[in-house]
Amino acid sequence: PIIEVDNLEEFVLQPAPQGVTIKCRVTRDKKGMDRGLYPTYYLHLDNDKKVFLLAGRKRKKSKTSNYLISIDPTDLSRGGENFIGKLRSNLMGTKFTVFDNGVNPDRANTDWSNVRQELSAVVYETNVLGFKGPRKMTVIIPGMNADNERVPIRPRNDNDGLLMRWQNKNMDNVIELHNKAPVWNDETQSYVLNFHGRVTHASVKNFQIVHGSDPDYIVMQFGRVADDAFTMDYNYPLCAMQAFAIALSSFDGKLACE
Repeated sequence: PIIEVDNLEEFVLQPAPQGVTIKCRVTRDKKGMDRGLYPTYYLHLDNDKKVFLLAGRKRKKSKTSNYLISIDPTDLSRGGENFIGKLRSNLMGTKFTVFDNGVNPDRANTDWSNVRQELSAVVYETNVLGFKGPRKMTVIIPGMNADNERVPIRPRNDNDGLLMRWQNKNMDNVIELHNKAPVWNDETQSYVLNFHGRVTHASVKNFQIVHGSDPDYIVMQFGRVADDAFTMDYNYPLCAMQAFAIALSSFDGKLACE
């Protein structure tokens, strides 16, 4: 199916249509003085038109890893009108939360309608094998309603977000996903996943996200195809913004669980 992007802001927040895999490409730009440390990441549709979807970049003066996500490849400012969301990590760099561009709960209007939504959270488990073994990721996203729309999760404080709900096993309107465990391959002496030709380079960053009840349905997959190019494919119920932010979290340098 041809994927049309009429309204970019709407498209990147809308879940993929059921039965359609949206194939994208992430490129990493490290050129320039500080781009080595703070590369810019671009997301495009992986089709003939190579339609631009999102750009992301780590903020410089943040105590924790904090990525701004924008619908304009040239404007990655927090105050700009193209700012569409952000990805923020905890101090350890093992847990990430993805927000849309709503405001902080302390600036809420009376009905809370302007407060930011949490779109997803990612938890990386530290790995006893150090650099050699595969990572373990848990992805937590808001549930879907009967109309296949995302249930808005607007936490009023830090104790009400996706991570806290998941930790407290309060899973109403919350979906828990995991990365698919790769299988050891004797020939290549490495852990492998079947990406059906969409991924060509081995990397600890390659992953597939599945739901426990149906490990064959790939909700998202991400993997390297060149030094600074990656394919990122996502399916219902994810949207481009959720998938891109999950991919950005996997690039983060602090991961004690490489």
